Amino acid sequence: MSQPAPMITKDGRFAYEAAGDPGAIPLIFLHGIGGAARAWRQQLTTFGDRFRAIAWDMPGYGGSAPLASVSIAALADALQQFIEQLGAIKPILIGHSIGGMIVQKWLAQSPTSARAVVLAQTSPAFGKADGDWQKSFIAARLGPLDLGETMKSLAPSLVKDLVGDDPDPMGMDVARECMASVPEASYRAMVLALIGFDQRSTLKDISVPTLLLSGSKDNNAPAPMMAKTATYIPSAEYVELAGIGHLANLERPDAFNAALGPFLNSVVTKT
Repeated sequence: MSQPAPMITKDGRFAYEAAGDPGAIPLIFLHGIGGAARAWRQQLTTFGDRFRAIAWDMPGYGGSAPLASVSIAALADALQQFIEQLGAIKPILIGHSIGGMIVQKWLAQSPTSARAVVLAQTSPAFGKADGDWQKSFIAARLGPLDLGETMKSLAPSLVKDLVGDDPDPMGMDVARECMASVPEASYRAMVLALIGFDQRSTLKDISVPTLLLSGSKDNNAPAPMMAKTATYIPSAEYVELAGIGHLANLERPDAFNAALGPFLNSVVTKT
């Protein structure tokens, strides 16, 4: 049976899309730097039959107000405010890329407030700005904008560089649309917010059920790094999606949903 289309809501500081029974367990999706709430529509439709599935527009994206000063800590505070605004008790959080970093920072501040978390294609650390990989990453993301390119002109090449084998054409259309619509100021601020992020010391303190989800062709959050990260989190589960790059939920939505489903079932069964 098909589910209704997600409802688009602007509520105070935050814009978000949601599907499912408002009284069901909250399942909150957090997108990456080039994303938007609408990047999760297939997941909202799939999981809205059992959960209150919600995807926010990160501050500075879509209809959500920007932050005065952007950092992972400030974004984690915004997530807490969003959860409180929703009245979401013991949510399950699914964070992709920078969304996963926000979840990690939020967990360090609120270690027992989540029912479970999914860290999808993310990292526990970015490192210092003067590292070779970090300098290359920042230059690749911001250099073209400095030379006069726009998010719209860069979107096709940025998305192409992020994906793996045989991505879903419709998903790629959504990925390009999301990337093209990111305000340049927000994109720059989010890229720079990565500098210095490091939650490696708090991985051992994560006490809620945790799934780490990687793509074997992901160059931004490489699978071996994510597999190693899982070993530091007590009772973490690790799943690697073959042939998939950095945008799993859009590249191969069926594979992403199939990996997420059993973990969510186990969490609900335990509670």
